[in-house]
Amino acid sequence: MWKILVVDDNQPSRELLRYFLGGPDRLILQAEDGPGAVAATEEFTPDLVLLDLQLPVWSGYQVLGRIRENPRCRAVPVIAVTAAAMSGERERALSAGFDAFIVKPIDGARLRAAVARLLHNGTWKENHASR
Repeated sequence: MWKILVVDDNQPSRELLRYFLGGPDRLILQAEDGPGAVAATEEFTPDLVLLDLQLPVWSGYQVLGRIRENPRCRAVPVIAVTAAAMSGERERALSAGFDAFIVKPIDGARLRAAVARLLHNGTWKENHASR
């Protein structure tokens, strides 16, 4: 079973990500702010994190830094998710250590492709292909 942590302060965004990623072989965990995200990574050691860049308390960049400080989570793939896709933001996120960059509104096919690449080197089977 894959454990995927979805971190976003907006509940509809979390639910949409859950919808796109849900399946019988996936446990979708949720957090709504930076401290909650760090606590969840420490408690559950997820296989993948989807992390909004604009969060209350700590930014997505600060959360990424804290996740990478934990030896158990250092290699966990983290996908940056943002609605603020200004020029250069993708490059900034990738150079900061994010493994992929997804822009809102979420494109389900692009999201699943990024997850497939990070979890299974492109072989992830999506149970909800019609989404």
